[in-house]
Amino acid sequence: MRQLSRLSFRGLLGSVALLIGFAAEVSAATVPDACTALRRQIDAMPAGPVWLASYPDAQPGPLKNVAFLYDNAVAAIALVGCGHRHQARRIGDAILAALERDRFWHDGRLRNGYAAGPIADGPLKLAGWWDSDQNRWVEDRYQVGSDSGNLAWAMLALLSLDRESDGAVYTAGAQRIGRWVTSRLDRNPAAGFSGGMFGHEPTPETVTWTSTEHNTDLAAAFALLAKRSGDPAWLVQSQKAAAMVKAMWDDSCRCYAAGISEDGKSRNPFLALDAQIWPLLAIYGAPGLDTQLPGEARLKFKNGFAYSEAGNGIWTEGTAQAALLAELRGATDRAARLRDAILAQRSADGGYYATSTGDLPTGFMLPTVPDKPRLYFHIPHLGALAWVALAERHFNPFTASNRLPGPESAEKAPP
Repeated sequence: MRQLSRLSFRGLLGSVALLIGFAAEVSAATVPDACTALRRQIDAMPAGPVWLASYPDAQPGPLKNVAFLYDNAVAAIALVGCGHRHQARRIGDAILAALERDRFWHDGRLRNGYAAGPIADGPLKLAGWWDSDQNRWVEDRYQVGSDSGNLAWAMLALLSLDRESDGAVYTAGAQRIGRWVTSRLDRNPAAGFSGGMFGHEPTPETVTWTSTEHNTDLAAAFALLAKRSGDPAWLVQSQKAAAMVKAMWDDSCRCYAAGISEDGKSRNPFLALDAQIWPLLAIYGAPGLDTQLPGEARLKFKNGFAYSEAGNGIWTEGTAQAALLAELRGATDRAARLRDAILAQRSADGGYYATSTGDLPTGFMLPTVPDKPRLYFHIPHLGALAWVALAERHFNPFTASNRLPGPESAEKAPP
């Protein structure tokens, strides 16, 4: 009897184990991959052009209901890489609408952020919030401005769509943005393109610093624009931006400086993760291709990467960027280890938290409140989801392909 009881107990344990294993499989099966989760966010919206909320669960304040241009551009490119071109076009059409129907600007610039949701007739709405202290509706001065890097990502998103039947419309939109960047933000051949414009119309401030990351984006966007439009003159602009990025390489640390300070001369030696990864994804012949990852020792955090050398937590989006680079370089074991860090940040609905910690420092201050640090929070983030989708599909947003940049992106520009 005791023997029978023991056997029955073992059988019961086995049954429980089977049930637990089955439940785990069902649970895993019900959590969509990043491509599916991204497509579902679009499909849940009414038909037509749409902006996706960057932080769907954000509390009332500056992040509530804002659709950052960068996040939406990356999402559009990821949807192309996922094979969901119809959904990608809905964001592309929102970008085109923003070019045509801004409440003030009609010169080719875009805002850093818009109000999330479907686009209605008339001028596009900008995000904002009710400030109880001031007893009025306010808009964030960064969100209404125009960063050069965000404009480059909008160009990349439009150019990723230009192989569709109506692709010429998207390429024309990218050209409009490119003309504004070159006419307003071009410093000189050695210094690349400045940061952009900050603040409200009609007289926003001109940002005088120059970003390695922004110029990386522009180098890729202008190179792809030259290819899509057939106009090699855009290669001049691409090479100008690429030259600035390459000048930020520091052999002593085998890493890229963050950029050039407001004086237009002083180098900012601070290390940010995207400024290390993106040149290798975007620029043919960029320094650092012979290293595992520029500045890695100062940016690694546990089994992933922090936003910058400020550390203190895993930055999901950036860790996905590192995983994509590893995949495209054939370092599959390294990519698999990074995926473990990424999957730990997945939410129940298939989205991804921006960071592993409650608030992740970037090492930079808020442009709107210079005495407060810019942070990422442990809330679902569209940008993180989009980059995970790109990593899943091994799709390089800078080349709109499954490849690293080749020599064709660095062809000689016309004199």
